[in-house]
Amino acid sequence: MASPAARQVPRTSWLLVDYRGYGSSEGAPSEAALVSDALAWHDDAVAELHPAQVYAFGRSLGSGVAVQLAAQRRLDGVVLVTPFDSLVKVASHHYPYLPARLLLRTRFDSLSLAPAMTSPLLCIAATQDEVIPIEHARRLYDAWGGPKRWVEVEGGHNTTDYHADYWPSIRMFLSSR
Repeated sequence: MASPAARQVPRTSWLLVDYRGYGSSEGAPSEAALVSDALAWHDDAVAELHPAQVYAFGRSLGSGVAVQLAAQRRLDGVVLVTPFDSLVKVASHHYPYLPARLLLRTRFDSLSLAPAMTSPLLCIAATQDEVIPIEHARRLYDAWGGPKRWVEVEGGHNTTDYHADYWPSIRMFLSSR
């Protein structure tokens, strides 16, 4: 059965994976492990398939992985959906009374990497995101060093792909490179 991505963006191959500890994947997730896995998947796919173009697609937590992949590998573009500037900043927003900076080992500080990015960015943010408030996506977008496009969709964190502009924005971004 084809994934929604494959149906929505024909003539595009997708490498879709479950992170360690999620879905059908075993293991324990950590920032280092997830980034290491992404680098290995990228390198294997490029070596075996020799694609004409390579993009990273990261949604929510995956945006932190995609940004780190883009910082370490040449990509033709990056699509981030409901992304965040840093996990510490998001945790501090939700739990202002806790010292998130001291408690979190997983930081995914995408904001510090963003100014050096040269890959084109498509950033899709949800206006009523209850998990990652839109200002976290906006800070990351504003700091991004390469060409970029901002798309705001109505709705919450887990409803972005139901919005009428979601897939057309992704198709346009991928076809414009």
